[in-house]
Parts: sequence; structure tokens; C-alpha cells
Amino acid sequence: MNRQYFSQQTFHFLTLLDKNNNRDWFNDNKNQYEIHVREPALDFIADISADLARISPHFNAIPKKIGGSLMRVYRDARFVKDKRPYKTNIGIQFRHEAGKDVHAPGFYVHISPQECFIGAGIWRPDAKALGNIREAIANNSKDWLTVSQQKAFKQNFELGGESLINGPKGYPKIHPMILDLKRKDFIAITTLKKDEVTDKKFKKTVLTSFKQADNYMRFLCKALKLNY
Repeated sequence: MNRQYFSQQTFHFLTLLDKNNNRDWFNDNKNQYEIHVREPALDFIADISADLARISPHFNAIPKKIGGSLMRVYRDARFVKDKRPYKTNIGIQFRHEAGKDVHAPGFYVHISPQECFIGAGIWRPDAKALGNIREAIANNSKDWLTVSQQKAFKQNFELGGESLINGPKGYPKIHPMILDLKRKDFIAITTLKKDEVTDKKFKKTVLTSFKQADNYMRFLCKALKLNY
């Protein structure tokens, strides 16, 4: 069943939070955060759970205020110059069951007044995971090219993230897959318009993109020896 989760009020609240990023303002407007941000996000997570399980039963959709798929609104400002206390976006990560943090493989939804997008893959994997993915690409380059160049995937997703300036150790500079072997992130992103986020077909739009990234996610999970 089609259902609207997010609205123009969602974007309006996030815009105001960006302009008033302090604890006093947030506490005074916390009810608006609940109504326009957290509650619709949790409803979306709950409603997409069964559909996500049909793509892969190993990615979690957990509609909890704390410790679930909705990323916390509070920023970790301990080690950065920017001390603003709140995130001004909605981040939803459907993380692999084996993952413990945001660096695990997952499907992702990002909503903010500046940009909205759907993501799939793994962001900043640790050294061991990164090495396993590079090894899988080098040893199974045909399979990698098949999933990364698949028509439906390539038409909608773009591989992003950071890359090394030089190739990783152990691989020749002229390796045919050197551009992909340089990657430090293996995230694929497809952008969304605001009216797609506020549309009643939003869940369908997200699921369509997740399905388009199905083989890409399968390759990464296989490289990491994870169930898919």
C-alpha cells in the first residue's frame, strides 16, 4: 500500500535545525522533530522490513528510536572543530546482520534539504575487509565488471567515495582493475528529488533501487564471506 512518510514539513524542520543548531532550540522544538522526522522514519523502516527481507534476509530493518536502523540525530563532535550538536539530515541504514557499526555493508537512505539519495555498499571498510574486496575484484574481475556495469545498475547508480592516489600495495600499476582497486569506499549512490521523498510511492522507489543494487551487494557480501 502506498503511503506518504515524509512531507515538506520534514524539510522545513531540517532547514530550521540547520539555522538553529543548538540544544535550547532543539529542546523547544523536539515535538516537531518527533512528528516530522523520527516518527515517519520509524514508520518507513517498519513498513519496508518485509520487502527488504525478500531482497535479502540478512539486512536488518529495525524501527527503534535508539540502536535501530535510524541513525541518531546527535553528532559525535569530540574530535572535530565543528561542535554543532545535531545532524541536519535523516540517515537510515539497513545494516547487514553481521555488522556492528556504519562501516558494515548496508543499504542506505539519506534525506536532507541539500541532497537526498539512496546508497548501497560499504563505507570505509576496515583494512581486512578492504583487502578482501580488492582481492575479490582482482581474482574475479569478470564478475566484478558484470555487476558494476550491469545496465540497470549503471543507469541509476554511480560509484562514489574516496580513492587512493596511487594503487594499493601488492597490485601492479597497470592492473586492468586498478581504478577500482584504488577505492577506499565501495558505495553506490543514486540521487532522489525532494518530491520523490514526499511522494506516496517513496517506499516503492527505494525498493526498486535496492533491487537494482542486488547483484552489487551480493558481490561485496561474497567477498567478505557474509551470507546474502
